[in-house]
This record gives sequence, structure tokens and C-alpha cells, in this order.
Amino acid sequence: MKKSNDINPLTEEESYRDFVSTITEDGKRNWIYPKKPSGKYYNYRTILSWFLLGFLFLGPFIKINGNPLILMNVLERKFVLFGLVFWPQDFYLFFLAMLVIIVFVVLFTAIWGRLFCGWACPQTIFMEMLFRKVEYWIEGDFTQQRKLDQQPLNRMKFIKKAAKHSIFVALSFLIANTFLAYVIGIEELYAIVTAPPSEHLTGFISIVIFTGVFYGVFARFREQVCLVACPYGRFQSVLVDNDSMAVTYDFARGEGRAKVKERVKEGDLVTNIPKKADSIVASYGDCIDCELCVKVCPTGIDIRNGIQLECINCTACMDACDDVMRRIGKPEKLITHTSYNAVVERTKARFFTPRVIAYLGVFTMLVTLFTYLLLTRPEVNTVILREPGMLYNELPGDRFSNFYNARFFNKTFNEMDVELQLVSPDGEIQFLGEMELIPGQQQIEKRVMVFLPADQLTGTQTPVVFGVYQNGELIQTVRSQFVGPDLLRRERLRQENE
Repeated sequence: MKKSNDINPLTEEESYRDFVSTITEDGKRNWIYPKKPSGKYYNYRTILSWFLLGFLFLGPFIKINGNPLILMNVLERKFVLFGLVFWPQDFYLFFLAMLVIIVFVVLFTAIWGRLFCGWACPQTIFMEMLFRKVEYWIEGDFTQQRKLDQQPLNRMKFIKKAAKHSIFVALSFLIANTFLAYVIGIEELYAIVTAPPSEHLTGFISIVIFTGVFYGVFARFREQVCLVACPYGRFQSVLVDNDSMAVTYDFARGEGRAKVKERVKEGDLVTNIPKKADSIVASYGDCIDCELCVKVCPTGIDIRNGIQLECINCTACMDACDDVMRRIGKPEKLITHTSYNAVVERTKARFFTPRVIAYLGVFTMLVTLFTYLLLTRPEVNTVILREPGMLYNELPGDRFSNFYNARFFNKTFNEMDVELQLVSPDGEIQFLGEMELIPGQQQIEKRVMVFLPADQLTGTQTPVVFGVYQNGELIQTVRSQFVGPDLLRRERLRQENE
């Protein structure tokens, strides 16, 4: 990777962007051995990660009014978010929710860059807070890991590798089952796990495939997910600008960088940094080119080159650099979370730029609309369709009838007693059978006959409006069509016959 001690990053040719730290010059995989991180930001990330992991693994067991906390059952077209059930008829809410999430991602990235990737992304949390910790525990820090991989296979290496990968498979199996529980529900998953594989072959195969995928990602693919597979990293280049917050190297303060042995004052080498920090000459920047910021980076980049697609804003380099600055008696935050313009202008980062304000306005409108539609959505969703393949029936007294199928979806958690009436035109409605209570979170289907006198028909297609009532209050209206004869043509034919 290209390094420079005295070239201003503002004018330096950005040739480092032509290379990827995880790929060698001959195109082979450059395996990353990140140094074990430590520091206050890493401690904050650990606390947040354990909270998110607890939420993830306990989520399938949490019930709200008998419903799971979160369920994304695509097969049965049932979606539950924090106890609220969404049916296919609520697709408009789902679509609007996706728009809200997309705009939020744009707004969040415009302000804080790729902070989500380093602090809340499941890929990073699993990799850094589970699998990487197991690796450090069994194989040691980065130098010991590299040495172990380079040495020939022996008894100790076999034991360590077997133990590590066995735990990796177990963790992958646990994660696969957890994600599957969010798709099919914890009860169905329990039935699959406890029964012989032959009884739930599809579920068993799904768990095996998911386990293999997760193991491959965290044992081999690793940071390549962030560099190659994740689309968010690609979006970052168009979502951020010079006012966006990101993990940033303060080049105005750190350049020109030089190692300790190069920092000479009055002919003496600075050999004891903690005691002789004041003897570092002012012509040098605060960066002592120790490269610890590179060694702790999980994607292997040099943050001193500037903002890069590979940077996930995990802040590991901030912890490493702050520790070095404390040891040499210099101010911390040589690498900090700020914007490029703040570094250049020596000011605080700006949050509310015109672009952010515009994004915030769109986000606020979408959230307001989504909240209104969610709060005002009917408790019962009714779909009324004419019986397929059937025309009208002509009855005595110059009346006509149509058959309809009525489906009632109860979106609440309690039983509901509803009544269906014909709002317009004037006519009569009759159920074929009794109209029973609608169970909570379920649907029932009924056949209905509608009778209209001839004087209420407006042609071969007459609009009809049904009203759904609960406790005498109209809660929903449903429109359909009533098929009848062409009365004008019949009258004309009658007159011709006379």
C-alpha cells in the first residue's frame, strides 16, 4: 500500500484507490490478520453488540398477544412486526415502509457515513464479536495466527484448527436456526429440530444450507462480504460528501508523518517517548507512522489515505491511534469521527447541510404518511367479489340476484362481530348460512346473495356499495358490480313484438 511521509493528502495522486488491500498484485487472496482491538470505542461496540445479539437470539421467543415479535413468513404470506400482523392486503403499507427505510438509509449515510456497518450490521457483529473472538481465544493475536497458518501441519495446529472450526460450525448452526425462526416461527422450527429429518426433509435441508452459507461467510469469505457482496458499500460513494461524518484521519495535524527514530532534535534520537514527548520537533506531524491503525483494521486499509469504500467505520483505528497519542503525550483524536471539511476548515462538523435538510423533509413526510395510514387502517379488511362464472338470476316480481364471495380478515387480536349491509342501491342482502364471529388474526369466507329490483339497475353493470358495521358503526365500505340484463334492449324488443 502506498505510503508517504511528506506529501500533502490534498494534492497526492490517489493511486491507492486502484488497489484492494485484500487482493495481492498477482490477483490472489491477501488474508487479513487484524490485530486484536481494544479501547473505549471497542468497549462501546461490545456492549451494543451483546445487546443486539441478545435481541436477535431471544426475539423468536418473545410473544405479544400470542403473536411473535417479528415474523417474515413469505410462504404463508404472513408478516408480523412488533406484534402487528400485516396481510397481503396491507402491501401498500409494506411498500411505504420500504420507502421509509430507504430514505432513512440515505439520510443516515449523508450525516454519519457508513457508521451502521461497523456498529450494527449483523455481518460485522457476528464476525467481530463472535467468530473473531473465538479465533483470538484459540489461536492468539494476529502475529500468532499468521505464524500458525504458515507452519506445517502438526498435532497442535490440527487441534487448534479443529476446535476453532467446530465452534464455527456450531455458531453457524445456531445463527441459521435463529434466522429460520424469524421466517417460519419458533414452534415450526422446534418441530423440525426435534423430529427425525425424514419427517421435515425440506426444513432439514434448509437448515443445512443456511448453516453451510453462514460457515462459509464467517470462516472464509469474511470481509469480502463488505467489499464485494454488500451493495451499501457501493451506495456510499454517491451518498456521502465532504460534510458527511466518517472515521477520518486529521492529515492537517498528522502530516508529515515520521517514525520515532527519524525524529531528531539537536542530534539526539527520541528514544523514550513518554518522557521526552516535548522533544519531538515541531516540523513533524503528530503521526509517528506506527501503522497500528492499519494493523487493527478488519478490512486491511490505511485510513490515512482518506475515506475509502472498504472502511466500515468500526473505529478500531481510532482506539489504536488514541492509545499511541496518549503514550507520546499528544492530544487524542488524530483519527476521529468527523467530516473532511471539518478537518480542512478546522471547525466542527456540520450536520444540517441543505442536502441533509432536504432528505430530512422527505423522510418526515413519509414517516407521517406511514404513521397515519397505519393508525387508520381498518381493523377488518373485507374483500367482496362476484361468484366467478355465474350471471344474474331473474326472480318473480321483476327482481334480479347475484352471488358474491365475501372474505373478512380480522386484523385485531380479539374476536369480532361484524355486520354486512347493502349501502346502495336500494336492495336486499342475504347470507347463505349464519354469519359467525371472526377469530382474532384470522379470516372467514361467506357466500352472499344480493337482490335488486329492476328499477335500481343502471345497465348491465350496476355499481353496488357494501358497508361493514361493528356495533352499529360503519368501519369500512367495499365496492363491487351487480350484473343484470340490458333492460333498454329488452324493452325495445318487447315493443317490437307488440
